[in-house]
Amino acid sequence: MSDRSVDKAALNMLRKAKSEGVRTAFDRSDLQEPRCGFGELGLCCQQCYMGPCRIDPFGKGPQYGACGISGDAIVARNIARSAAIGASAHSDHGRDVADNLYLTALGKTQGYEIKDQRKLLALAEEVGVDAFSSDFNMIAAKVADKCLEQFGQQKGELLFAQRAPEKQKARWRNLKVMPRGIDREIVEMLHMVHMGMDADYHNLLLHAIKAALGDGWGGSMIATDLTDIQFGTPTPIRSTANLGVLREDAVNIVVHGHEPTLSEMIVKVARDSEMRALARDNGAEDIVVAGICCTANEILMRQGAPLAGNFLQQELAIVTGAVEAMVVDVQCIMPGLSQVAQCYHTKLITTSKKARIPGAVHYQFEPEKAVDIAKKIVSEAVGNYRRRDRAKVEIPKEKNDLVAGFTVENIFYHLGGKFRPSFKPLNEGIIQGRLRGVVGIVGCNNARLTHDHNYMTIVKELLRHDVLVVTTGCSAGCLSKQGLLNPEAMFTWCGNGLREICEAVGIPPVLHMGSCVDNSRILNACIEMVKEGGIGTDISQLPVAGCAPEAMSDKAVSIGLYVVASGITTHFNPPFRVHGSKKVLEYLSEGMKAEFGAHFIFESDPKKAAGKLIKVLDEKREALKLKPMLYPPLDGESQQKVTEKNAHPVAVG
Repeated sequence: MSDRSVDKAALNMLRKAKSEGVRTAFDRSDLQEPRCGFGELGLCCQQCYMGPCRIDPFGKGPQYGACGISGDAIVARNIARSAAIGASAHSDHGRDVADNLYLTALGKTQGYEIKDQRKLLALAEEVGVDAFSSDFNMIAAKVADKCLEQFGQQKGELLFAQRAPEKQKARWRNLKVMPRGIDREIVEMLHMVHMGMDADYHNLLLHAIKAALGDGWGGSMIATDLTDIQFGTPTPIRSTANLGVLREDAVNIVVHGHEPTLSEMIVKVARDSEMRALARDNGAEDIVVAGICCTANEILMRQGAPLAGNFLQQELAIVTGAVEAMVVDVQCIMPGLSQVAQCYHTKLITTSKKARIPGAVHYQFEPEKAVDIAKKIVSEAVGNYRRRDRAKVEIPKEKNDLVAGFTVENIFYHLGGKFRPSFKPLNEGIIQGRLRGVVGIVGCNNARLTHDHNYMTIVKELLRHDVLVVTTGCSAGCLSKQGLLNPEAMFTWCGNGLREICEAVGIPPVLHMGSCVDNSRILNACIEMVKEGGIGTDISQLPVAGCAPEAMSDKAVSIGLYVVASGITTHFNPPFRVHGSKKVLEYLSEGMKAEFGAHFIFESDPKKAAGKLIKVLDEKREALKLKPMLYPPLDGESQQKVTEKNAHPVAVG
């Protein structure tokens, strides 16, 4: 059992589930063995009904599909299809957010408002909307409409892609991968992978990159910016994480998924005095709304709502026996939730027409009735509290404090101060050798890997080598549960240079930057580092890297492609299913560097992966002729001495 997770709370719930005969994703994953070897290599094609076709990797069996397609093209086509699906998920999220802002601006929604007017005005100027002749609602409607146009745009270039440094844009234009419209690129990509279409592996991969760039510099950026405008740009906020945030004496509602529109309203309604009084009438002391996955990150960084766990803990939250309702919206929602919920009193509630689950109660979310729907859901959860079987309740004690909600906007102020906001201290820290560089740790969980192990191994190794870490999504969930989003973590895990900067500025060594669509914040931070100067004129020159060590979904494929195409070398594990094609593997791990200035690292050993990421940063530093690092990395003995010497609380700046 200990090889399942590094999270004690998760292990306790897995033992409980086994003892109560409840099957979880971990068990269902085991039942899939042995897996198809052809599929693992990417050499399986199901694009038409002449198949499935498979290519023999040893050269003794078929080397072409029934239509004559090669193994290289099959592997590339599978990646391209995956990237298009992932890009569509993030971009559809962005479209829904834009729709909600548009309706709010027209006064057609219930309970919503425009909270960040300053960011609205800045974005209006950026996208060419007159911000001086109308009220805020009219400006918001025009900005939302302008963003919605980006989805169906047929010609030209995406507006948000213009944020990229000039060298990056020139590279995209030369390779003809500058995205035009978000939907335009996804549809073209899906057309190209239809039977009888493109069979050139390099051309397929370039178009997959184009669709992915439409996600990273289109749909995801739209989602991030418009969510900030509508619900408020996050500021650093304290909260707690892990299954221990659930309470025996409270009604526990877990919200799970990715879109913030309904979850924000559920938190608001649950904190209302009327609902809390209803909870007391039903025997509970209070109502706790906690999150799973990226919905968790959304309500965490804006409302301080506790984070119950990441992707592989969605079923385990129910196994505590203390969850009255699990409310889900879209993406990363396991249909197995319905099976687990039936073993307890928990009500599974779906809210999107795009994500219905048999056995769940469905409340169709409509922004025009958002408050009413949220009240119905919270009321149903409160009423369910009396049905809780106390004999089945076991809430793990594990939980950790955290600080979340870092953005490009507030990092400016943390680094430079309110009256001199600047990225200069960050760049100077890198130039002077206090910081080796910055690594973005992002991604999912995968039941085929030990839950959270790769994240913890890699991040601890990076921190002791003076690497500042920024994180989003389920990786942020892992690192928050393990205490690395707490400023005090600098005394336990950081090298001397990183610790000096964190202590001076008052920030944790791992900065929570939001949900998985908020990887766009990381891109924007890189843009600001380039603008500040001194460490390169292009993102590909910066001492930065990316890492998705427990990847799981099509969205991860899209993210990986747009991050690398943006000039950021990225570790990705489990690797794309490309090992059946030497040409595709060589292109992604080497060839992309010549075209985009970055490449993929496919490495299953997390300690080795951390070493390769550190090597990338060192190579970038050497190319920029930066000063050598001021301090050697801490070994285990030195780290223990530092921990004992400096174990005292620190204020958040």
